[in-house]
Amino acid sequence: MSPEAYCREKAATSGSSFYYSFLYLRDPMRAAMMALYAFCREVDDVVDECSDADLAARKLDWWEEEIERMHMGEPSHPVTLALAPHVKRLSLPLGRFHAVLDGMRMDLMIQRYPDEPALWVYFDRVAGAVGQLAARIFQGSTSAWSDELDHYAIALGRGLQWINIIRDVGEDARRGRLYLPQQWLSDANVQEDRLMACIADPGLEQVLNRASAAARRSMREAFEYLPSGACRAQRPGLIMAAIYHDLLICIEEDRFQVMNQRISITPLRKLYLAWLTWLFARPPRLNAPA
Repeated sequence: MSPEAYCREKAATSGSSFYYSFLYLRDPMRAAMMALYAFCREVDDVVDECSDADLAARKLDWWEEEIERMHMGEPSHPVTLALAPHVKRLSLPLGRFHAVLDGMRMDLMIQRYPDEPALWVYFDRVAGAVGQLAARIFQGSTSAWSDELDHYAIALGRGLQWINIIRDVGEDARRGRLYLPQQWLSDANVQEDRLMACIADPGLEQVLNRASAAARRSMREAFEYLPSGACRAQRPGLIMAAIYHDLLICIEEDRFQVMNQRISITPLRKLYLAWLTWLFARPPRLNAPA
């Protein structure tokens, strides 16, 4: 199997909403995004599937070295072999790959976050750094890059990551993780031990409503930074925003019943949102549920 085929299979079998943002891309942009997504899946799987934290840390160290080998023109993994030509062609900053790995290490070392600003450090590594790399790929030229697009990518990453956290509260608890700010839990009199036991606390809906408001604030901030002239190039990111916002509305309409189920939207709905966003090249309207 070629490196490119390996990355395509990794993306296609993941079931992630990110796959739908790739559908309208042409090579080499699609190949670059498949390789970037495969990298994210590989390092995320290290944390999620390795029960030995020391072993997981050593595997992340290997990936750190592999990124440097890619930079030196000596990659050995199918993902970095597929990534290498795009990193060189688009001058993708290696520091952003290392930032993703730093975020993965946070998952090994940190299980609680005291407040929202503490979470932003995590968000900007696991989501914002990926967003910056992806947005550079979508622009397709280093000369088309701007500080505004950097800010857009970071803010959009925060918004999407908030929605991930809301959706995955129960799943994360079963893994011993809790991303909701402890200060928010205290404000709503939510008992942390009940959440970790996957017992829905009466105050959880209040906390998750607060999280959904934070998600929309971040997404609005992202769209304010996005230059109007970059909307067409950044359509894949806007597709992700449309799909995730639709998911957030579904979760809200279900009154945040996320402790013991994973709420999702259908592939057909994702395809429709992807088509609509690609056609009109504009951010979704961030409406609250009816």
